[in-house]
Formats: sequence, C-alpha cells, structure tokens
Amino acid sequence: MKFLRAKIVRALLEHFAGDDRRIEHALCVLQQAERRLDEYPGCDPDVVVAVALLHDVGITVSEAKHGYNNGKTQEEYGPPVAAGLLAAIGFPADKIAVVKEIIGNHHSPSRFAYPELALLKEADRIVNRNEDGPAAPEAAPSEPLF
Repeated sequence: MKFLRAKIVRALLEHFAGDDRRIEHALCVLQQAERRLDEYPGCDPDVVVAVALLHDVGITVSEAKHGYNNGKTQEEYGPPVAAGLLAAIGFPADKIAVVKEIIGNHHSPSRFAYPELALLKEADRIVNRNEDGPAAPEAAPSEPLF
C-alpha cells in the first residue's frame, strides 16, 4: 500500500490527539521493529508497520470507560479501534484480521505463531525498558526515525 506508514501515522495522530508520549512510544516501537525485521523471517512489512504503530490504541477506550488501562484492557479494546482506523485508509481486510489478533495478544502469552507478534513484543519490550530506565545500548537511536 503506497504511503502506508504516513497514512497510519496520520490516523494515530488523530486518535491520540495531543498525547505526545503515546505517539512517541508508537513511533519508537516502529523504529525498533523495523531495525529487527530481518531477525523475524516471514513477517509481512505492512502488518509490522500497522501493529507497531497501533498496538496501544485500546488505551483511549479503556481510560474513557474505566479511568485506567492495563495490558488486558488494551488487548480487549485495541483490536476494534485498530480495525476501524485501518479500514478507513483502505488496508486489506485479510491483513486487518491478523493485526487484530496480534494487538489482542501483545501483552499475554502468545496464542498465535505470527512472526509479527514476536517482533512486536520484542520491540515494545525494548522501548518500554528504555522509557522506564536508562537507555540500553541496543536501543540507543543511531538514525532518524524516518
């Protein structure tokens, strides 16, 4: 899909509005995922971009409904939000189904053998670790995001 990254970033910006921290987190997860793409054979690059950028979109629904979010609520509310955002930009329906399963499983023990799920978990773990503590050498930015 032409300009996929830009289209999803635009949808992400609209979804998270002024939540710069969550937007930055998603961009960093994408950066980490793209750096490691060769380590996960069989990945669909379009699915990787979609799940990296949209994996936490369930946070907004969870916080609106419950006043908090956690891994379980992100997995519950994220898939339909991501599906709506992706459908709006013309992302293929078969890939939306995969994205929904991955986002619905990114905090739990893996229920699916998608290489994109393993890659997302690794990229998210690295970014979360860096956000929570000192930067690790493997995740230090060495190149621009795009």
